[in-house]
Amino acid sequence: MANPAYPMCIIADVTSSSSPDPHDLLVLLSVARTGRFTTAGSTLGLNHTTVARRIAALERDLGGRVLSRTIGGWELTELGGRALLAAEGVEAALGLLDAGGPGSRLSGVVRMSATDGFSAFIAAPAIARLQRTHPLLRVELITATRRALQHRSGLDIEVVVGTPSAHRAETIPLGHYTLGMFATRAYLDLHGEPRSLEELMTHPLVYFIDSMLQVDDLDAPRRLVPGMRDSLSSTNVFVHVEATRAGAGIGFLPCFMAERHDDLLRLLPELIEERLPYWMVVRPDSLAQPAVAAVVEALREQTTSMSAALLGGASATA
Repeated sequence: MANPAYPMCIIADVTSSSSPDPHDLLVLLSVARTGRFTTAGSTLGLNHTTVARRIAALERDLGGRVLSRTIGGWELTELGGRALLAAEGVEAALGLLDAGGPGSRLSGVVRMSATDGFSAFIAAPAIARLQRTHPLLRVELITATRRALQHRSGLDIEVVVGTPSAHRAETIPLGHYTLGMFATRAYLDLHGEPRSLEELMTHPLVYFIDSMLQVDDLDAPRRLVPGMRDSLSSTNVFVHVEATRAGAGIGFLPCFMAERHDDLLRLLPELIEERLPYWMVVRPDSLAQPAVAAVVEALREQTTSMSAALLGGASATA
């Protein structure tokens, strides 16, 4: 546990004129974690103007700028980084007052992004289970299939497909999942069941929009079956599943999603099987927050518990 005297030592180190108001330091802490005045204000119950006024007061007390605007949001200056240490100390000292009582439960807002399938089948149940113990914990989940962001202000956690290249962030492997080719029996009765890669390439493909695909690891159909023509393309994997079930073509689908539907049959598993990794990217300052650390652990546990389903029937028995 942090020593209650610790934040005052740090405050003295960053102060150039008068000691800053601890409330202003806590506002800075929230802005540093969210990257935006509006989201920081929402977390603290303040409006945008009040947040700006608090930051301005802190800068007057410290004699310099604590934040600078970037494309991704507000980032800490060197002085702001030192002030952040003081703010974290204030937060830790306040936490000592609540230790062991109702306030020891996790609270606050954790902001994360993840792919559609991961969000629905891994993140959602993991977070719901965590919230049964910590009902004051809030999670904002953005669904997106993209590479890890280089400027991640406003996000505590990202879950991406493929090994990430991320600066100033912790990268954590979660596990693997498998994609395969699927179609309905009705579609195969009408168009014939492919028995080889050559026959497969005569069928239309249901998958991501090629020009909008941001993750190189998801480009397997262009490499494995380059002759397949696009049928119904979407940026959303749930659309891929439902379009395949509706007979729009053969879908290249995550097995853990497709195998939930009895009307979908996997095709040529011995020839078409793509195994990809899920990774978590977490800002170090976010990982230091108990609420974020708890969500990270919940996601890891849920991914591990679903490892067999994520690999799919053919992979799981291989």
